[in-house]
Amino acid sequence: MTDIIAKLRDESLDDYAANESLKVNSDFLRGRLMEDMADNATGAVSPDDTQLTKFHGFYMQDDRDVRDQRRKKKLEPLYSFMVRLRIAGGRMSSQQWLTLDDVARNYANGTLRITTRQTFQYHGVFKSNLRAHLKTVNDAMIDTIAACGDVNRNVTSTANPHRSTVHREVYDLAAEISNHLLPRTRAYHEIFLGEERVAGGPEQDEPLYTKHYLPRKFKIGLAVPPDNETDVLTNDVAFIAIVENGALKGFNVAVGGGMGSTHGEPDTYPRRGSVIGYCDVDQTVDVAEKIMLVQRDNGDRKNRKHARLKYTVDTMGAEGFRAELEKYLGYALEEARDFEFTTTGDILGWYQGDDGQWHYGLFVENGRIRDYEDDNPIHAGMQIMTGMREIASIHDGDIVLSCNQNLIITNVKPELREQIDGIIDRYRMLKDVTPLRQHSIACVAFPTCGLAMAESERYLPTLLDRFDAIMKDAGLENDPIIVRMTGCPNGCGRPFMAEIGFVGKALGRYNLYLGGDFTGTRLNKMYRENIDEKTILEELTPMIHRYAKEREAGEYFGDFVVRVGIIKATENGLDFHTA
Repeated sequence: MTDIIAKLRDESLDDYAANESLKVNSDFLRGRLMEDMADNATGAVSPDDTQLTKFHGFYMQDDRDVRDQRRKKKLEPLYSFMVRLRIAGGRMSSQQWLTLDDVARNYANGTLRITTRQTFQYHGVFKSNLRAHLKTVNDAMIDTIAACGDVNRNVTSTANPHRSTVHREVYDLAAEISNHLLPRTRAYHEIFLGEERVAGGPEQDEPLYTKHYLPRKFKIGLAVPPDNETDVLTNDVAFIAIVENGALKGFNVAVGGGMGSTHGEPDTYPRRGSVIGYCDVDQTVDVAEKIMLVQRDNGDRKNRKHARLKYTVDTMGAEGFRAELEKYLGYALEEARDFEFTTTGDILGWYQGDDGQWHYGLFVENGRIRDYEDDNPIHAGMQIMTGMREIASIHDGDIVLSCNQNLIITNVKPELREQIDGIIDRYRMLKDVTPLRQHSIACVAFPTCGLAMAESERYLPTLLDRFDAIMKDAGLENDPIIVRMTGCPNGCGRPFMAEIGFVGKALGRYNLYLGGDFTGTRLNKMYRENIDEKTILEELTPMIHRYAKEREAGEYFGDFVVRVGIIKATENGLDFHTA
């Protein structure tokens, strides 16, 4: 088999992306982070170490709202860190929730942000608070290791592992995959948790990653049809559960999903994962590992914009990739089984699992858990953070985050249902939410994301108010449409799988994408480029009214715009940019 790692050992790294030599020379991700953390003259870390912090689960950012103001005062940018937790499957105990709430209040900006990868992000963590932040999280048996960087990241799974025996089995596998693919370097523990490095000890080793780690980020998701709340085909690796007579038999295996692209560079594109076969349950962890190793050894390390697994799959071809994978496995995958997805949404409100236990799905707009002032124009007086703290204080079951930026309070004792309803009402944790808004997603974008070209989280709720009015006027107020927005084309909010997707191009301007489907199995395509809100509404208003009048029974908006010829269906990432 091809061993690019062996080749890299024998070659100069001059022809490779700068990050490749940085990783190799980092002493297994240590770099000069110890020195940077001790430098109190700046809130930043050095550029090279900024790349290494990602492997430890956090990004350096600055507050872009005050950047110009500070520049005029000859001050450095207001640097802080975005810290992302590793919580496979998004599951935590109520006690862990209380600790994570404390961390947000004491060491961050006082909010928690549910990500589209089923974990929490913190924003506004200053360097002086970083070690205390990470240590407190670690004491709660959670960490941030490999939440970012060129490694396997947070493994996503069904939004409620307590829904059935099968859902719990799938969650357990997600947690096992996460632990199995975790980097082994002790750098995180030494730099941020105070662990002593043994002088003269054995050479550090990364048995799976080597000192080269992966060419780029690597994401794994698991789903249980007919639900696709993980948007599983957007992952580098997707495991799609095959259930027969109520028992988990195995998984279809898909490879090569991924959302990121670059404006104006057609060689970059989003891609839906390709199903290449089937594996038994007891083969799942091995298959996940070997797919990662094929990417480790064959991914593009010269061009980071071409380094994700999706490009490796398209370079080798899906069948060629499967053949190479089977060499690493030492056995063949079986042929894929039939499956069908029917939705990418979460179950909201009260529902029961197979065992009769009660669960509550809480809608959290754009995943932001905070307390709002009474004069907030969108979320007036909602006290989501305080309300969830009170719920966690009386609830002894788990709380689970979803890839749709919502949360589920699981295994609620029947006698607590009325009390929880009272808390939700008292703290105004819910507002009247249309199905369209329930199916919306936005990334963070401004003011903290350095890649943002336009607003997202702070703007989408206002735009959805306009859409809700249009939907009501068209008689569609009870119908869902998947609407997603990101401030840049990196695709954190999965906009390229939405029925209506918005991707930031500049402040107040977005590319408009149409034609994804409701079940997360088809890409969309750009319909209009670089348009403002006025043009967005001019384009979509007559289209939504036409949909209301001409749709077929049970037809979703994304399928409608494809059927009537408004946009072409996009099944293959290589066709994403074609007219």
